[in-house]
Amino acid sequence: MRPVAAGKTARMYVCGITPYDATHLGHAATYLAFDLVYRQWLDAGHEVHYVQNVTDIDDPLLERAARDQDDWVVLGMRETALFREDMTALRVLPPQQLVGAVESIPEIVEVIDKLLASGAAYRVDDAEYPDVYFDHNATGSFGYESNYDEPTMMEYFAERGGDPGRAGKRHPLDALLWRMAREGEPSWESELGAGRPGWHVECSVIAVNRLGFGFDVQGGGSDLAFPHHEYSAAHAEALAGDHPFARFYVHAGMIGLDGEKMSKSRGNLVFVSKLRAAGVDPGAMRLALFAGHYRANRAWTPALLAEAEARLARWREAVSLPGGPPASETIGRLRDHLADDLDTPNAIAAVDAWVAEARTRRGADVTSPRLIRDAVDALLGIAL
Repeated sequence: MRPVAAGKTARMYVCGITPYDATHLGHAATYLAFDLVYRQWLDAGHEVHYVQNVTDIDDPLLERAARDQDDWVVLGMRETALFREDMTALRVLPPQQLVGAVESIPEIVEVIDKLLASGAAYRVDDAEYPDVYFDHNATGSFGYESNYDEPTMMEYFAERGGDPGRAGKRHPLDALLWRMAREGEPSWESELGAGRPGWHVECSVIAVNRLGFGFDVQGGGSDLAFPHHEYSAAHAEALAGDHPFARFYVHAGMIGLDGEKMSKSRGNLVFVSKLRAAGVDPGAMRLALFAGHYRANRAWTPALLAEAEARLARWREAVSLPGGPPASETIGRLRDHLADDLDTPNAIAAVDAWVAEARTRRGADVTSPRLIRDAVDALLGIAL
């Protein structure tokens, strides 16, 4: 794993949460994947500039606050704080910048104004709510990030926060940039008129204004490939007149429970905070999620967690021994597997092999247990 741009600093943007509920294991799997990227870069001697957003104004947050008769600001702050607490417990290295959508509104308004001036954006023909939309064909390369055909785009756009049926749009796939103020909704005064930003432009602006155009990795869950990452890239590329927004688009697979994707809308969630409260070691959670490849959709089961807890106990026993087999080959294999598209199953197998030999045959190398412990800590983020 190496940054794909010249220079010492690797640049990464990972889409953050919409803070209307607690962190579940689907979230955890995504942020753990990019934590591994961060750790590989550090191990290779690079500086890392890592930025993440918080979508602290969006329809799901407002809807949950209304349902629970909660203040949307308080709800967002509370769930963001819990998310950060969960990430700390999981030993996820924090981004240098965690940026909220609300605090970025002046930047977002400036970008939307430029997109309007260039013709890449337009107002719908609606006297009451002349919302601003992005012409999805503005760049001439829309669709390259997800590689979906138009029927698939239409399906996902409707399912994942889009509004293909909005009257007055030039095309059903044009995406909202600025929603004019509606009664009972929060809004901000601006040159565009009172309103609030759309979802996708938030990440375009936060990423480019902090990392620069053409940064190394744009990351998130696989459900963000379209529409979110496609539009975030298109907004930024239309503004810059350049391509690509990011050099690599990296997507983590979904975590399932009882045969379905774990999601807030389905309510089939396993929360990190509840596992922690039940006494589950965060190292075991990491090992359980690393048992499958980060890009694969995979299931969470009690058996998976039990296996991870047993593995963690074996690893800790082995590194507490006075000696063991030489560590250098195992650490080399660990690095090689992680450099191969974050191949955590084989990385775990490499450590398992050393642990098995240490526990059965022992070994005379008194430095190896400490070296293995430090490598597992640095590269996998697991404290032994």
